[in-house]
Amino acid sequence: MAESLKQSIKKFLRPQVDAVGFAPVARFTDAPDAHHPARVCPDAKTVIVIGITVPQGMLRSPDYNLYAMHRTYHSAYTKLDHIALGLSNFIEAKGTHMALPIPSYAPVVVHQFEPWGVMSLKHAAVKAGLGRFGRSGQVYHPKYGSLLRLAAVVTSAAIPADPLPQDVVPCPPGCSACIKICPSKAFDEQGIFHKMTCMPYSVKHAIYPLALNTEEGLKHIERVINTAGHNYWLACDECVKVCPLNKKKVRKKG
Repeated sequence: MAESLKQSIKKFLRPQVDAVGFAPVARFTDAPDAHHPARVCPDAKTVIVIGITVPQGMLRSPDYNLYAMHRTYHSAYTKLDHIALGLSNFIEAKGTHMALPIPSYAPVVVHQFEPWGVMSLKHAAVKAGLGRFGRSGQVYHPKYGSLLRLAAVVTSAAIPADPLPQDVVPCPPGCSACIKICPSKAFDEQGIFHKMTCMPYSVKHAIYPLALNTEEGLKHIERVINTAGHNYWLACDECVKVCPLNKKKVRKKG
C-alpha cells in the first residue's frame, strides 16, 4: 500500500516537477525543534521534497541577468506552492492521511532578526536524497546543480524512503570559485559560509528601508517580510554564475 501511494504521487508529480525525493521523519532528529516536521503536521511520518529548475540562460544574459533571476525565481516559487497544495489535496483524497504544504519561500519565521523557513528546504532536500551541500551553503543536485527551487509536503502517510547520497562535498576538488568571487565576503577565513552576511547584501526590497527604520517597525519585521516584502529583489548571483556545477554545454545547431 505504501509503495503504491509513492508511485501514485510520483505519477501525479511527473509532468510538473524536475525532481522529487522522499524522506522519513526519522531523518530529521537534528532539525531545530521549532522547525521539525512534527511541528508542521500532526503525526508526521514523511517529508516529500519537490524541485523545479530555473533556466541556465538567466545566468548568461549580458544585460538582464538579475532581472531574469528575479522573475524566474518568483515564478518558480509560485508554481511550487501550487504544486505542493495540489499534492497535499491529492494525498488526503487517497485515504485518511493528513498532508500540509511547506512554502517555497514566504511566509518565513523570524528569530532574532534572522529569517527561517517553516522548515529548511535545503536540509530536507538532502535528507530526501536530492543532493548534497556544497561549500557555498547551497544544495547541489547531481544533474541540476543549485538551479533547483524547492518546496515540500509533510504528511502522516508512511512512504518508503529514497536512498541518501554519499556524504561528500559535491564541489570539484580544490574549487574555491564562489569564495573568491563573493562581493559580500560571506565566507570567513576557514571558507565557512555565513548566511546573515550574504542576505543583507543580496536580498533587497524598496519597502525595507521605509518599514524597518524604526524600533516600532522592527517589532513587525516578520509581517513586513511576509506581506509587503514578499516579492524581493535579488542584487547578487555571482556564486551561482561562477559555480562549475551550474554550467553545462549547450549544443549549437549546424
